[in-house]
Amino acid sequence: MRRDDFDYELPQELIAQFPPGGRGASRLLHLDGRTGTFTDRQFRDIVELVAPGDVMVLNDTRVIKARLLGRKKTGGQVEVMVERVLGGGEVLAQIGANHPTRIGSTLVLADTVEATVLGREGGFFHLRFEGCDDVLALLERHGHVPLPLYITRADRESDAERYQTVYARAPGAVAAPTAGLHFDAALLRELRDHGVELAYVTLHVGAGTFQPVRVQNLAEHEMHSEWYAVPAETVQAVARVRERGGRVLAVGTTTLRALESAAAGGELVAGRGETRLFILPGYCFRVVERLLTNFHLPKSTLLLLVSAFGGMDNIRRAYRHAIEQRYRFYSYGDAMLIERQ
Repeated sequence: MRRDDFDYELPQELIAQFPPGGRGASRLLHLDGRTGTFTDRQFRDIVELVAPGDVMVLNDTRVIKARLLGRKKTGGQVEVMVERVLGGGEVLAQIGANHPTRIGSTLVLADTVEATVLGREGGFFHLRFEGCDDVLALLERHGHVPLPLYITRADRESDAERYQTVYARAPGAVAAPTAGLHFDAALLRELRDHGVELAYVTLHVGAGTFQPVRVQNLAEHEMHSEWYAVPAETVQAVARVRERGGRVLAVGTTTLRALESAAAGGELVAGRGETRLFILPGYCFRVVERLLTNFHLPKSTLLLLVSAFGGMDNIRRAYRHAIEQRYRFYSYGDAMLIERQ
């Protein structure tokens, strides 16, 4: 398979620039990967589409205000996107600037915060915020919501709430697990009252989730690393659903990657660690049978993942249909429920 096998043309006006009027107000395209059939629904129909006894697994990561604006001490403008908080006032980050950033130089961010460039680690810079003992608090005070680049407007105060799931509790993501943005507290209660068990994992979504695959030969692609944790309670919930004949529904590709990473040895086990799991057609899924997800960028690892899950031809046809029917795409857009092929 080649990267260009996962390309498609999307009209710019279908890229959602704002969330819908309320959570749960989106559309839902239901794709059955076994038959290739799909149906246009409303997102709140999700309650009808899951059965009592099923388990729905959600990613409880919390988006941090990872984007900082400022300048080099020498005067040039910079934009810093924190990728990972390391502790001790240190982070890994991407730096956008007109000229190369030198090791040992100082950045002045949000007019008051000084950061020293300590070195490089792969595609990221290693920074230290001077005099800082709580990076998350610093970002909350001075940072911006890290909206993806395809949202071409500046972040607004409302994004701090809407680019965050209602169940977010573990800070560390620099991008939202967007399939979860559709749920409000009332809909989650309705699912529980319907007999659906809710369970949680944590995967801190990195900025690499938006990066396109840059090599034609997919075997040469190097996946970005993300931290994840699968608690024992979630492993037990999956075991219970197996015993009663229910199914596992992952809310989002990040949830799916966490579960499948934790089952890499054959059985789902509790634990935490780094994952570079690259899922593409041919992958053998061990845990997840249903996937709730948004629509994904062309030539992206996430489009490869849903193609592996729902079938390449099925996903191609479903995306063509979504474009023809004017679905809204990407982070603030509409959703798909995919039954595994």
